[in-house]
Amino acid sequence: MSFDVIIIGGSYAGMSAGLQLARARRNILVIDAGERRNRFAATSHGFLGQDGRDPAVIVSEARAQLERYPTVQWLNAKVESARQAEGEFAVAIGRGTQLKGKRLILATGVVDRLPAIPGLQERWGKSVFHCPYCHGYELDQGRIGVIASSEHSMHHALMLPDWGKTTFFTNGAFIPDADQSSQLHARGVTIETAVVREIRGDRADVALEDGRVVAMDGLFTLSRTSVQASWAEKLGCAFEEGPMGSFISTDAVKQTTVKGVFACGDAARAAGSVALAVGDGALAGAATHRSLMFEDA
Repeated sequence: MSFDVIIIGGSYAGMSAGLQLARARRNILVIDAGERRNRFAATSHGFLGQDGRDPAVIVSEARAQLERYPTVQWLNAKVESARQAEGEFAVAIGRGTQLKGKRLILATGVVDRLPAIPGLQERWGKSVFHCPYCHGYELDQGRIGVIASSEHSMHHALMLPDWGKTTFFTNGAFIPDADQSSQLHARGVTIETAVVREIRGDRADVALEDGRVVAMDGLFTLSRTSVQASWAEKLGCAFEEGPMGSFISTDAVKQTTVKGVFACGDAARAAGSVALAVGDGALAGAATHRSLMFEDA
């Protein structure tokens, strides 16, 4: 069976794209591997109308709304590859199964790779975060730590004093120069140069190599990200390098460098959030519909 559009990734961006196409009565297939990026977090913030809700509930309700449209099909599977085939796109999901679509939307999201510090991964999404706008307010102007992963962590450290008393653990990732140190001091940031040994405790206390333990109410760090769709490059999609990792390059309406392939959400942004993913998806869905209407006419 051939679909008008195959959407790879059934989280916020993918479902938002699907909704536009479903309302245009297009036959779409959503393929989802169930690896939503914010699955570790208990609450989602900054998305108008859904602030403070369980992200799993937001996704569940969104899927139920999308599947009410009769032209929508959903498949729980992991995509292994995608290629152009006879004017369409062939998507492989294993055991020789191939599905075909006139258009593809890549909404696969990204994988986060954290600094190799014991105790950090276990607290990811709970007391260790990457987005101040998503989780900073709930720390109630408490003690906030920023663990450096590169010089880009300066941006984090300079932002976070608006959410609480901030300590910048440089952790050997880089040494702030005189100008950077001056900026940090001007923002009231404490600079801690000792190496971080582990994260411990109910919240996110920072144990240092010199034996000290610095109590924190929450931590922020920049993860290194990679697009879930490792096969997108073989499909021909160009990538751009951002401060946290590479992402799929798109034009102003979310089309990739491959005609007929669109990308949205965290996979197609230097940084992201639920609200941005939903907006991205809506744009990609509408642009994909437009291409079906006018480029196939």
